[in-house]
Amino acid sequence: MRGLHRFASREGLLAVDVAAEIKPPAPPRRLPKALDVDQVTRLLAVAADTPLGMRDKALLEFLYGTGARISEAVGAAIDDLELGDEATAILHGKGGRTRLVPVGDYAKAALDTYLVRGRPALAANGKGSPAVFLNARGGGLSRQSAWTILRRAARTVGLPVDGPHAVSPHTLRHSYATHLLDGGADVRVVQELLGHASVTTTQVYTLVTVDRLREVYATAHPRAR
Repeated sequence: MRGLHRFASREGLLAVDVAAEIKPPAPPRRLPKALDVDQVTRLLAVAADTPLGMRDKALLEFLYGTGARISEAVGAAIDDLELGDEATAILHGKGGRTRLVPVGDYAKAALDTYLVRGRPALAANGKGSPAVFLNARGGGLSRQSAWTILRRAARTVGLPVDGPHAVSPHTLRHSYATHLLDGGADVRVVQELLGHASVTTTQVYTLVTVDRLREVYATAHPRAR
């Protein structure tokens, strides 16, 4: 209705846009969907000893181990990885912003295996793409293909792939943030790891840790019981 009145006013059909000052109600704040640690462990256990299987394993571990957006994962280049003793990755985020994030041991091991044993076989089919994650033709993996990999893994372990609780690449990012906060990480540290411009965006994740807050309150506050 606001759009209709705005159009009518612009076209001279109405003298005054009577809907201009109407503010629609704010939609309810939806909590991010997060998997529990057991579900993530099951999801990441799916693997195959083939070049594509090693790639899939490395991709899933990378998404959960760094909190990367799907676009940041498929956009990562070999030169963005430093897999030494203190492994890190450079992620290229929204608005041209980049950030340096740690890569955990599980993700590092999966990446090492893929880069040594899997990626060379895929790269041989292409023209020298610098992307970390390659498709079967040796080109960079697309967002759609990465989504398909995750859905296939989720379906294999019995996690939902349809409906309101369907597993998506962002589910692993949500889980990464939620598990960090549950483990005691400061919200501003999580903000930096996620690449959020404002801590307000990150604070939505604190809403899903209420059970953890209740647990801490019950054990720490002298008047909790």
